[in-house]
Amino acid sequence: MPNSDLLPSLLYKINENQLALEAAIMELTNWIEQRGASDVAENVRGALNAIDRNEEFIKMTLAVMMTPE
Repeated sequence: MPNSDLLPSLLYKINENQLALEAAIMELTNWIEQRGASDVAENVRGALNAIDRNEEFIKMTLAVMMTPE
């Protein structure tokens, strides 16, 4: 298997890791907010919005890259 064939799979796994980290950070954010630090929780959610904004593009691009020619 050529190295170029590995790239889509690698990017897919990196994206999976990114989404898992987002979920874990959101859990911590909820925990922080429950303890009264709503300003911190709001800041974290704002930073995580970039993942949400880019998720559809990443999924579509990965689907194209993983489609056999």
